[in-house]
Amino acid sequence: MTHLTSGLLAEFVATAVLSVLMVGKSMMGIMPELDVIAMLSDMMRAPLAAGWIVHFVIGTIFWGGGFAILYDKIPSASAVKKGIVFGIVAWLLMMILIMPMADARLFGMSLGIMAPVMTLVLHLVFGAVLGGVYVARARAILS
Repeated sequence: MTHLTSGLLAEFVATAVLSVLMVGKSMMGIMPELDVIAMLSDMMRAPLAAGWIVHFVIGTIFWGGGFAILYDKIPSASAVKKGIVFGIVAWLLMMILIMPMADARLFGMSLGIMAPVMTLVLHLVFGAVLGGVYVARARAILS
């Protein structure tokens, strides 16, 4: 249970950091067409708030639980590197599953080449935060 709660907390924090970066990117006018929350909302035909809720639910519960379960199987001695590997897998799934479902084509190519590059950078940061918070929480519980 310790691993699961650490995963959920780490994923919530990583999703929050990712969200702040996404909002900051939009506020600076960097790739405003790449708005994952709006894409989720449009896919559900729901208000923007629903997109944010789904973003955090998927991020916290699905990815957090998945990271906790898979942590020992991810190759690397470093928790941060494990988080980055996990972030890359999350990015790949987003590029292969979510982007086409949001009518942005495979890897979001209808938005241009910067869409996969920008989302990869965001997911690398996301993964590093995920791994760092996960191991910090696990160490705090054990000490």
